[in-house]
Amino acid sequence: GLADIVLRTKAAFAVIDARARNILDCTGIAVQGCGVEVRYIAQVIRIFPKEQVFAQIALAFMLADQDPKIVGLNLVAPEDDRVSLRDYSLHMRMIGMLRERYPGVRVSLHAGELAPGLVPPKELRFHISEAVRIAGTSRIGHGVDIMHEENPKALLAEMARKRVMVEINLTSNDVILGVVGKDHPFETYRTFGVPMALSTDDEGVSRIDLTHEYVRAVLTYDLSYTDVKELSRNSLTYAFADDITKKNLLASLDAAYKKFETAQIVSAR
Repeated sequence: GLADIVLRTKAAFAVIDARARNILDCTGIAVQGCGVEVRYIAQVIRIFPKEQVFAQIALAFMLADQDPKIVGLNLVAPEDDRVSLRDYSLHMRMIGMLRERYPGVRVSLHAGELAPGLVPPKELRFHISEAVRIAGTSRIGHGVDIMHEENPKALLAEMARKRVMVEINLTSNDVILGVVGKDHPFETYRTFGVPMALSTDDEGVSRIDLTHEYVRAVLTYDLSYTDVKELSRNSLTYAFADDITKKNLLASLDAAYKKFETAQIVSAR
């Protein structure tokens, strides 16, 4: 019955998208919000029974394969949950198998959102590596326990080589894991050349926005303008949008950078 569910879900997303544009009055005077490109990542709740999780993963792959607005999938719910820990390797194999059937579908996984004391030590040793090597993820979210992985330097080098981007969530990692400052692997990922972008995790829970995360990153790690520019550009470089959309967005961003930098030069004179 998945094929029928795919059709119904696509129709539901079309209604949601149309309603959003109606609320923004996109048919009337041009509204800034109407120019924002919106894509969806299908969420799979990993603390459900394994049969249900597999069905959700299969549905997510089929949706992303057929609907251009749905560009990938992710696993959500606490990584340290009893069921998440028990079935983690199984979930990675499920995704790896379906990626072979749907090679064009991208995957972004919450992996390594763990810290010592939160889970048994053995659980810190393989979550990121299995996400990269078995599930074939293009991005990981958090990646906080990277230095507790088996042979972390080899894994970091592999992530840099494969350009597996890390979604960094500084406030979330502080509030949920108690990991901050030098205890966070932010600088480690930079040292090994692993691409990163800043994200908020859940704005509604943390009561923050993306600007807050940029300010926090700059103040915590003494980032330069060039560092901030790279983090910002990575958010589009490693986005799951189609190539044409991504090219246009990057061109627009680069134009904004150039305008800002030119203004700074004139101001300095």
